[in-house]
Amino acid sequence: MKSKKKPLIFGLLVVIIGMVIAIIAAMTSGGGKDASGKPKTVKDVDKVLRKSVNSVTLTKNYAEKGTVTYDDSFEAVELPDINKTYPLVENPVGCDVVVEIFSSPEKAGTGTDGWMLEMAKEFNRQNNKIDGKSVGVKLRSISSGTQIDYILSGSSVPAAISPSASMWCDMLESQGIEVHTITDRTVGNVAGVLVDSSTYSDLEQKYGTVDINAIVSATLDSTLTTGYTNPLVSTTGLNFLASVLYNFDSADPLGNKAVDGFKSFQDNIPFVAYNTLQMRTAAENGTFGCMMMEYQSYIQDVTLSRNYKFVPFGIRHDNPLTAVGKLSDVEMKTLEMFADLCKSDKAKKLADEYGFNKMDDYKGDGMKINGNSWNQMQKLWKTNKNSGKPIAAVFVLDTSGSMSGAPLNSLKMSLRNSIKYINSSNYIGVVSYSSNVNVDLELAKFDLNQQAYFMGAVDSLTASGNTATFSALSQAMIMLRDFMKDNPNVSPMVFLLSDGQSNSGSEFSDIDGAIATAQIPIYTIGYNANLNELKAISEINEAATINADTDDVIYQLKNLFNANL
Repeated sequence: MKSKKKPLIFGLLVVIIGMVIAIIAAMTSGGGKDASGKPKTVKDVDKVLRKSVNSVTLTKNYAEKGTVTYDDSFEAVELPDINKTYPLVENPVGCDVVVEIFSSPEKAGTGTDGWMLEMAKEFNRQNNKIDGKSVGVKLRSISSGTQIDYILSGSSVPAAISPSASMWCDMLESQGIEVHTITDRTVGNVAGVLVDSSTYSDLEQKYGTVDINAIVSATLDSTLTTGYTNPLVSTTGLNFLASVLYNFDSADPLGNKAVDGFKSFQDNIPFVAYNTLQMRTAAENGTFGCMMMEYQSYIQDVTLSRNYKFVPFGIRHDNPLTAVGKLSDVEMKTLEMFADLCKSDKAKKLADEYGFNKMDDYKGDGMKINGNSWNQMQKLWKTNKNSGKPIAAVFVLDTSGSMSGAPLNSLKMSLRNSIKYINSSNYIGVVSYSSNVNVDLELAKFDLNQQAYFMGAVDSLTASGNTATFSALSQAMIMLRDFMKDNPNVSPMVFLLSDGQSNSGSEFSDIDGAIATAQIPIYTIGYNANLNELKAISEINEAATINADTDDVIYQLKNLFNANL
């Protein structure tokens, strides 16, 4: 009797143990996910994405060709109403003569970024008179590159500009704009690379000294991941670009040797940041081993100044004051009087308190660049930044009922205008969605033929139905991942244009782990949107979010596509 029970008991134990193991495996496996919720393997990612797409109906109704019509010249229509987007921060009343100055934001903002604003207020309090006329200064806070765009477009021309550095004044003059230097320095500043202390020590040990040459060399050999901002609009970004080119060939920074060196350098850059916030977030998350910043911002940030070493590079950022166009004698004298105030002991003391004038021993690295060369460097960057590793991007376009009317019209206008800022060497596809998902355009090189189909896809968009945002994103990532099997040497990314609502198909929690594992950045542009939802998507892989409800959305998209495409 006992001999019969032993096999039975043993068999029951095996079954029970097997069940326990199965339960534990099911609890810990997460359906192909690790403890953080991310899919563990390539197959797991694909499985999650395809399940998300399968939760709706997928169609492939390809767009017909549209008409490609655009002008390569600068269009003033891209710029927003300056008074809405960049309102005056100081505007005196009751003066006979008032001169307007465009100032870079680090001088015309709030707190320690408000030095020139304080100077303008002080000037206006003094009730100054010239030739019997009361004079005043009004101030507008605009980034340096944007100042130039307004002037070149002719849509808004101030009496004077005070960009972060002289390069922008030189560029204006090279394009036929009359400029007169009032002073080549209002307050002193320097651009630099921020390197964490541990990395700094490693670089110092390997290269002997940590300078721009060491930064470039370490980036080339992949021991350092470098991040910088768009040199078409950022003073620090453009200064850094020039420094890299000069590092490869100081005798001819626009020659073949410099260009080839830059291409190799750029191959080791994960992405060019749309703005400083995106760059800093990437650095904090460990994507960038170093980042760019001006010394005044660096020294005012306790966390940065405690944890990072500052390595200066390029020309100085001495915030010149430069008159623009033909001004009257009184206007010129007003600007000169204001410049004198900016050099006063009171002004210098305040500038010191706000973090300026701290690196006057740095004289620049000897680069001599005229306005035309600065312009050529920007063009060189746009043409060559992705030559070694082109972009493969899918535009995901929300055509749900909530996008009907103004949001969809704005989306279509934005894309029609922005097409000219996408390099033809990149690969572009289009997915549209409402209750279900449609592939409008498969990924292909963005030549004139593909551009025509892109325009056709945009022109044919109509709004109706629910919103399957995450199923559409999943389809875009599937397209990119499939494309990369045959084209591994591309950088994938997604541009989601939506109002941020989702009420059909899969949910964010279904695919967030797959997005993180796939490491495909998703840039989001919100039209009448819940920006918090869109930011959550973009922040997974350190992309950026743009609010399309602002007056400058077309200009923002131009800069976004210039930086990435």
